Amino acid sequence: MTVMENKKRSILIKDGVSYVLPFILVTSCFALWGFANDITNPMVKAFSKIFRMSVTDGALVQVAFYGGYFAMAFPAAMFIRKYSYKAGVLMGLGLYAVGALLFFPAKLTGDYYPFLLAYFILTCGLSFLETSCNPFILSMGPEETATQRLNMAQSFNPMGSLVGMFVAMNFIQAKLNPMDTEARAKLSDAEFEAVKDADLSVLIGPYLWIGVVIVVIFLVLLFAKMPKNADGGSSVAFIPSLKRICSIPRYREGVIAQFFYVGTQIMCWTFIIQYGTRVFMNEGMDEQAAEVLSQRYNIIAMAIFCCSRFICTFFLRFINAGKLLGLLAFVAGILILGVIFIDGRLGLYCLVAVSACMSLMFPTIYGIALQGLGDDAKLGSAGLIMAILGGSVLPPLQAMIIDKGFIGGFAAVNISFVLPFFCFVVIAIYGYRTYLRTRA
Repeated sequence: MTVMENKKRSILIKDGVSYVLPFILVTSCFALWGFANDITNPMVKAFSKIFRMSVTDGALVQVAFYGGYFAMAFPAAMFIRKYSYKAGVLMGLGLYAVGALLFFPAKLTGDYYPFLLAYFILTCGLSFLETSCNPFILSMGPEETATQRLNMAQSFNPMGSLVGMFVAMNFIQAKLNPMDTEARAKLSDAEFEAVKDADLSVLIGPYLWIGVVIVVIFLVLLFAKMPKNADGGSSVAFIPSLKRICSIPRYREGVIAQFFYVGTQIMCWTFIIQYGTRVFMNEGMDEQAAEVLSQRYNIIAMAIFCCSRFICTFFLRFINAGKLLGLLAFVAGILILGVIFIDGRLGLYCLVAVSACMSLMFPTIYGIALQGLGDDAKLGSAGLIMAILGGSVLPPLQAMIIDKGFIGGFAAVNISFVLPFFCFVVIAIYGYRTYLRTRA
């Protein structure tokens, strides 16, 4: 057996216990929530069109989606501490399936808000999954390889995201009525209801299918055995644990950095549709064709993200995690300046390229923040999952800017990317401070 093979095996062996099978099963969940995240981002534009709403109202999808992460993170952590990681994963899959299947009764109501409730329940499940799976992966081997192990598992997240984007583009966006927003506004009430009902029937299909798939995966994991030392719970000591972890600068600042990272990720991937649509409509395309082409660029961005995750995980073997994080955030900030100040396709190319820099950020911030927390990582994980609230708070702010159309003669959609720029500045500072701490 080669040295490299030994090294790969050693990162999944702890105290003589092999975690290969649990690693594979839990890693499959990373792809599942990647699918949910990235089939949902294009739905901001889709719901806005279907219900004849503003971009700001459509962005309530993201508020409901990421609000579920925030609301359920600490309850999920306490549940896991009392029971087990496996119980947390099963609870997450159950809520995920329920939320997805609720799209059918939401469609029957013909109203927007039941869909928001379904998204909220679905992401309560995702909150359980992420609160369980991330620290579970960190525990599956030596602590010194924890960040590398989490990056490896997280590499499968964008694969699910690619599938989600592909499904959104080919099975939802491409099949919606091609009538543009302006034409829909001129429909009579009866005509509008008929078009809306047909579009909602298209939209719910993929969610119902993924709900069925999740039920099957739930049953597989229900009967799967996990090593006892990775699956046992512990008594809940909420306040003492919270005080301990919040007193650690690396963790406290990590939660802040994660808030801004998730916010900028969702903004860059959600509003690439609006940015690209404007670029292509300026070139003479109709709205429907411009939206579909913009989603293709979004898929390219995710493919770049996926490839970059594997590349950056490899570089983590040789480069300090904080240093690499700060460098990537700096480059991302430069690219965002291109998005803001360069109009046309070149600005869109800059926006696509940002995904290469973002690939490393979530798991690296996560791993740095939880390093050395031991059993407190179960609760610490909840704070980092609550930080996903950034995906609920920041996109609506960007949507409000986009809705202004033009600001001082400049396209508001370009100016709106000032928010992601600020987020990358915060992340770069966290990476730099982390690097300084490791040198001290």
